[in-house]
Amino acid sequence: MKHLYLLFLLIACISYAQLTPPTNLQAYYTDVDFSKTQMDLFNDLATKTVAKHTNFLSYTPGIWEAAKVTDEDPLNNANVLLIYGYNDADGNYVTDRSRSKTLNGGSNGTQWNREHTFPNSLGNPRLDTNGTNNAPYADAHNLRPSDIQMNQDRGNRKFDDGSGNATEVGSNWYPGDEWKGDVARIIMYMYLRYGSQCLPSFVTVGTTNSVDTNMINLLLEWNAEDPVSSIEDARNTYHENTSNTYAQGNRNPFIDNPYLATVIWGGSQATNRWGSNPPADTEAPTTPTNLMASNETATTVDLDWTASTDNVGVTAYNIYVDNAYYVSTNSSATSFTVTGLSSETTYEFAVLATDFANNASALSTPVNATTLAAGGGNACAFETFENMPAAHSQYLDRTWTGDDGGTWVATEARTDQVLNNRAIAIDIRGSSAGSITSPNLPNGVGSLTASTQRVFSGGTGNLDVKVNGNLVGTLPYSDTVQTTTISNINVTGNVTITISESTSGGDRVIIDDLTWTCYPALSTEDENLNNLKIFPNPLNGPILNISTVETIKYTVYNILGKPILWGVLNRNNQTVNVSNLKRGIYIIKMDSDKGSISKKLIK
Repeated sequence: MKHLYLLFLLIACISYAQLTPPTNLQAYYTDVDFSKTQMDLFNDLATKTVAKHTNFLSYTPGIWEAAKVTDEDPLNNANVLLIYGYNDADGNYVTDRSRSKTLNGGSNGTQWNREHTFPNSLGNPRLDTNGTNNAPYADAHNLRPSDIQMNQDRGNRKFDDGSGNATEVGSNWYPGDEWKGDVARIIMYMYLRYGSQCLPSFVTVGTTNSVDTNMINLLLEWNAEDPVSSIEDARNTYHENTSNTYAQGNRNPFIDNPYLATVIWGGSQATNRWGSNPPADTEAPTTPTNLMASNETATTVDLDWTASTDNVGVTAYNIYVDNAYYVSTNSSATSFTVTGLSSETTYEFAVLATDFANNASALSTPVNATTLAAGGGNACAFETFENMPAAHSQYLDRTWTGDDGGTWVATEARTDQVLNNRAIAIDIRGSSAGSITSPNLPNGVGSLTASTQRVFSGGTGNLDVKVNGNLVGTLPYSDTVQTTTISNINVTGNVTITISESTSGGDRVIIDDLTWTCYPALSTEDENLNNLKIFPNPLNGPILNISTVETIKYTVYNILGKPILWGVLNRNNQTVNVSNLKRGIYIIKMDSDKGSISKKLIK
């Protein structure tokens, strides 16, 4: 945390004094405190952007008429520029970059229509939830002229990295070198203006930002690489002036100064249009070391590693599974549980470190781990909600056959929400608050993990988790995705899991990727081994305590599998001197005549 504090202090000293809007913008940005950083500055700008949006345009004719002014081709005032377009001389109308203003509407290839850069269907809820003339759907900062076929080719594909002209990238979309900065600044505006309804992560593929997991670093790269165009400036100038018939009254701050995105989210350093840029941080963090995989279940693997260092400060660790990006953690995390894996499958894991400037270390030395078989021992079961009824936005009672083959029941639930993929959403407002109930599960439950997120307006709170009617823990929720594990539930036999309201507040909560470890009744011999306790762990002194009721042989291994400490303990001697162990991660194996058990040990 000290390194992170120094990072923000350094950035403040170098750049914030230079964040003074030019004279022509100072009146507009009155009350925005440009000495603020990160999400504090984001919130100030959001307040200003919402307050200044005083004229709500109609989709027809408002957007048509505004676009004919704001997107006028600088080289031909009879035309508008078409987003994603790149060639007017190749004989292919789809790739046209410019077209007559009068050819708007219709459905044939020589005309142009209105492209929702942030697609209507990817908003949560959809942008047209309250009709096609509501603010999100008919926001002129989001809508750009586009060739009709080019618009259809893009559809609601998410943005992805690429190069050259606009094109499909697998199942995603690259907007083109000329347009990628425009796109990035539009998505940032939509997030600023409409908050959780228009998260950048809904529409963009890539690594998540360490300051704000809703932001995708690719957008910061595009914002830095593609400077503001004259068209973007013209749009801002027009829409601020409410004496213009089709002006909204608000501006896109990231067009006025792309560097505001750098101050808020870090990442690639964009041009500061209001002053000089501070020296760029080009030094990458050191590579994480001593990566170790342990505690495999049927669907999860625990990862631990030794922290990286950086000249300014590490802000996040990116985890890769089979060479594909999986998730980002915060700078203080040197362990993580990878979930959602397939049983009896070998995976390769690696980790890299990033800093505030989005410099990345090399990937760590990879490690492999194989998940356990499902359905027995301490293996896990799961519910992904993929088998629910068709997507529907009403809150009703729902039943479906779960991943385990049993019948799941939800009350006051809607089925049109997503987290990782499909997810259930329950309404916990009022007297008939929603809940989820599992079928009868025959193998008990040891621990339980789930992801949660509040949707729409509301606050933070908790959901109760009950096993056979008894409270075993809570799942917190907020407007960001949280993954929570409730450990040591340890109920054997037939069980039923229920998730329902704990704290009131009129919220609606998405739940996804529900997993749990089975906990069958143990034999006496197994129980003795399972109840072996080692403490403290992590170690905070020279002594490790091992609570045992029988004689055991212990062996401590380093991460290379080499035994480095061993001995014998019984009920009269239960301490191990670990003063010679260096800081790091170890495995301690304990053997008795009843069997053996291994546990992770951290110093």
